[in-house]
Amino acid sequence: MRLIFMGTPDFSVPALHALLDAGHEVVAVYTQPPRPAGRGKALRRSPVHEAAEAARIEVRTPARVRRDAAEHEAFAALNADAAVVAAYGLILPKAMLNAPRLGCLNIHASLLPRWRGASPIQSAIIAGDTQSGVSIMQMDEGLDTGAVLLEEATPISPTDTASTLHDRLSEIGGRLVVRALAEQPTPMPQLEDGVTYAERLTRDHGRIDWTRSAAEIDRQIRGLTPWPGAFTTLNDVVLKIGAATRLPAESHSAAPGTTLDDSLTIACSTGALRINRLQKPGRSMISTSDFLRGQPVPKGTRLV
Repeated sequence: MRLIFMGTPDFSVPALHALLDAGHEVVAVYTQPPRPAGRGKALRRSPVHEAAEAARIEVRTPARVRRDAAEHEAFAALNADAAVVAAYGLILPKAMLNAPRLGCLNIHASLLPRWRGASPIQSAIIAGDTQSGVSIMQMDEGLDTGAVLLEEATPISPTDTASTLHDRLSEIGGRLVVRALAEQPTPMPQLEDGVTYAERLTRDHGRIDWTRSAAEIDRQIRGLTPWPGAFTTLNDVVLKIGAATRLPAESHSAAPGTTLDDSLTIACSTGALRINRLQKPGRSMISTSDFLRGQPVPKGTRLV
């Protein structure tokens, strides 16, 4: 088929490769414009931009598309059979949704209608879901409300992070969208029951509240790894928590956020967490043992 591909982050790249490997003709790739990144704030192209250029595909980077009539005309002039969208980052207007012969298909990283919205992978882990998956959806003007063509589930393990689940779902998405284009199954409207929304994440979502249970904080740490990252404060220094182990729920009388030993085992409202990896501002993520060699944290220390 003659396709347009629209995506921006790492999640989208396996789908682009899968479409090319399946023999589809990708006539143009739309992605977000280069953004300042790193300490030097140099402009950095998106992962999809890099992948498209490596494949010698035309790349278009409009900053906005909703009210740009010229962009709508240029999009329609590509005469695509379908557009495949995977975490593009811009809302498509009706003129673009209807331009390809078969419309626009979205690769969404959840089992719709659960976790519509911006952060479905993180939200599933934080909520304690036992499974996630990918939905191939026929896009409409709503927020992830379109009819679903195909779905594939994958279990969420007790050790999954947003990073490991992301990688698994991105591979499923590439495989599933190729199958959807080949089979063209009948779109099934989403159920009205079970709708949940995954809000856009900010850094503040990573702040650990030690008055919550160890199970909840464990899911927060795993769900926000690698971004935006869960964090706490020790002596006014922000510590990003890269990994922790949830300990058996033993009774303790320590206030939440208090260390229960000299090895960074932290009391929660219920149970405790032992920190395994952490990071100071401007430093690399290191093991707790390495951290404690340079900065002991004795039993009874309070983190907030």
